[in-house]
Amino acid sequence: MGGAPEVDARIFEVTTRFQRMAKRAGGVPRDKAIERAEAQIEEVKPGFDDWLDRELLEFDSLIKRAEDGNADRDWIAQANFRSRQLRDSAMTFGFELLSFIANSLCEVLDAIEADDKFNMETITCHLDALKLARKKSYRRLSPDQVPELTKGLSRVVKHVTLVPAGA
Repeated sequence: MGGAPEVDARIFEVTTRFQRMAKRAGGVPRDKAIERAEAQIEEVKPGFDDWLDRELLEFDSLIKRAEDGNADRDWIAQANFRSRQLRDSAMTFGFELLSFIANSLCEVLDAIEADDKFNMETITCHLDALKLARKKSYRRLSPDQVPELTKGLSRVVKHVTLVPAGA
């Protein structure tokens, strides 16, 4: 029927170093490892509030320096690093709304890094949302429980990431 002849494909199994290490004798069973990790998270969790307060103060200071024109040249990379760290930590500790907002900020900062054009109000808006989500009454909320906030931030991100360079 014309066309390429059928060729039997060989599949090669690749075992990674991690897989080899995980299968070694004497390792910790998966359920035990998860249990230990959860216990360690619970142990560190009380310090999260202090860390978050310090992180938001540092972030606020960084943004104020950028607004005043006194920030380091790599301020956007510093802000992006902090927002990713905040996003990941918040998710680890189960603060979904905080993680959502920080992730939204990551998208904004990625767009800024890509074309160096930005509106400081967009960043300030996210910083204010992070401060709100840090409050006790918002802390345990999921993003779908505050649709006005999350939809608004999503619109801001969409606008920032769709703005053509030079516009």
